[in-house]
Formats: sequence, C-alpha cells, structure tokens
Amino acid sequence: MLVSMKSILDDANENYYGVMSMNSINIEMVRGGIEAASEEHSPIIIQMGPGQIGKHAHLAEIVPVVKELAAKAPVPVALNLDHGSKLDDEIAAIQAGFTNVMIDASSLPYEENIQKTKTIVSLAHPMGVSVEAELGHVGQAADGDGITDDLYTNVEQAKDFVARTGCDALAVAIGTAHGNYPKGFVPKLDFDRLHELKEALQMPLVLHGGSGSGEGNLKKAVAGGINKINVCTDAFAAAKAGMLELLEENPDADFLALQMKAEASVKAFVKDYIHIIGSNDRYVFTDFESGSQE
Repeated sequence: MLVSMKSILDDANENYYGVMSMNSINIEMVRGGIEAASEEHSPIIIQMGPGQIGKHAHLAEIVPVVKELAAKAPVPVALNLDHGSKLDDEIAAIQAGFTNVMIDASSLPYEENIQKTKTIVSLAHPMGVSVEAELGHVGQAADGDGITDDLYTNVEQAKDFVARTGCDALAVAIGTAHGNYPKGFVPKLDFDRLHELKEALQMPLVLHGGSGSGEGNLKKAVAGGINKINVCTDAFAAAKAGMLELLEENPDADFLALQMKAEASVKAFVKDYIHIIGSNDRYVFTDFESGSQE
C-alpha cells in the first residue's frame, strides 16, 4: 500500500527502528525492493532524486510503476523525492503523487534554509504530503566531506529549525557522506551528537550517505535514533555486481537474463539491509484487504 512517509517514520520513531529508503531508477529496482520488504514484513521507502528523474526515471513512467507495485504490497510503501532543491521539482513530485518530498537547502545560509523549507511545507501539507528537510550538510565522500564536524548539525539550531518550519523528518549530519568512500575507509560517526539531537527533537531523524557506513555504524545509528537510512550507491553496486557475476558465469547471457539477475541481487541486498536496521517483522497482516494487523 502506498502511504505517507510520515506514517512510516512516526512508527519507526516510536519503536526505535530504521527504514530503508532506496534510490530506484527502474522497475527492476522498485520491484526487487518492494518484494524484499513484503517478504520480510517491513516498510520501505522508494525514492529518486531530480537528477535521476531527469536522466532515466521519468516521472510519467516511474510513478505508475511504484503505485502499481505498492498497491499490491501487504506492507507500507512511501514514494519520496530525494534531495529536491528547486521549487519546480518539488511541485512536480507532489502533483505526480509522491507521498513525501525532501527539500535540501542545507548548503544555504540558515535563514534561507528555513524560508525555503517553510515554503515547501506550506505547499505539501495541504496535499497530504509530508516533508523531509536537512540541517547541517552531508557532502560528498570523494571530496573528503564528513571527516570533520564543520558541517555537523547543531542541536540548539535544530530545535529552532524544526519549530519554525514544521518539517516532518530531519536529515542530520553526524559524519556520513554521499557516494563511495576511499577503499578501506569507514566513517566515524558522532553518536553523542545523535543522542542529543534525538533527545531534543523527539522526531524521525534521517541518515543520508548510508552506503559504505558499515553494519556496526548502521546498527548503532538506529539504536541512537535514526529512523530513515538513505541508500543509493550500495544498491546500484549490488545490481551491477549481480550482472557482472552472471556475465562471468555465462558471457552469452542476454539482456533479459541480466535484468533478472540485477533485480534478484537488489532484492537479496534489501532483505539483508532490512535485518541490519531492524524493520523486519514490523507489519504482518492476516487480512490484507481489511488492513487488519497482527
């Protein structure tokens, strides 16, 4: 079932578990992720960013796919715009049927971030769409971002930001970065800051740059109050690795076989990830049509 991301994350916040939010750019990734979540009785968030939408996951084509597969799933599925920064992109996602939009104005001065976030909240909430914002800045691993605390989220500022914007979830910067880390590097996260943020805000918190963060860090982050973990690089890598494995086994494998292998690899990856962040067995329905839950 397609639901608001807020409804998923409010439950995760109340019960201290994490939900995977996977960037998905085609039917194979969407189906692999939703099937994995369904089999593990877990909620899942499917997301894509404006760049991915522009290059491949066109709204008019990908949104009906997500809606169709979510409607058949016996678990909650949300559709999120990842790292929206332009008003036109946010409005297009809301009109297309996304159930959450993220406004990322974190690189702007503080007051500008507040004003842009308030604007998106004012547009989204009347349409039943929730909003994720970011305070502090999660940069790029390739640029060495996330190694120092220069851009980490300030606790007192976060309290003011949430009160003034009315956002439903907050992405916080505690030491992760987007993309691939240097080989062998595992980020060191500021768990004390995360604890302070959770205590102060008592709301769903989001970890961007979940790829490459390490199983230990992910488990500790969830225990410390992270409820949504964004995963892009590792999901894409799982699909690629599956196709390369098949080609090594059978160099004559055709395109259909490669796409099926990619989907199976994504599905296996998502199932493993669900267990790491503790969202498995959160939704076990005895009667899907009526929505009754065990």
